[in-house]
Amino acid sequence: AVSWYRKAAEQGDADAQYSLGFMYANGEGVLQDDVLAHMWSNLAAAQGNEVGRKNRDLYAGRMTPSQIEKAQDLAREWLAAHPN
Repeated sequence: AVSWYRKAAEQGDADAQYSLGFMYANGEGVLQDDVLAHMWSNLAAAQGNEVGRKNRDLYAGRMTPSQIEKAQDLAREWLAAHPN
């Protein structure tokens, strides 16, 4: 499932982005990684995905400020590399 979510997420699908974030948050099919969980959820939230927004905020609650900054940097880099 991770590979399919990743393919759709890389193409900008908000539902796949929040799903991939959820998988990183819970270590389902990937190593658990709060930074990547936040990044993918943040990208979904930026497109108006409410579950992505809620998950991003949930994950941020268990992260350090430097981890949040890294996740935000990764999201900005992804957006710059994938213009609409």
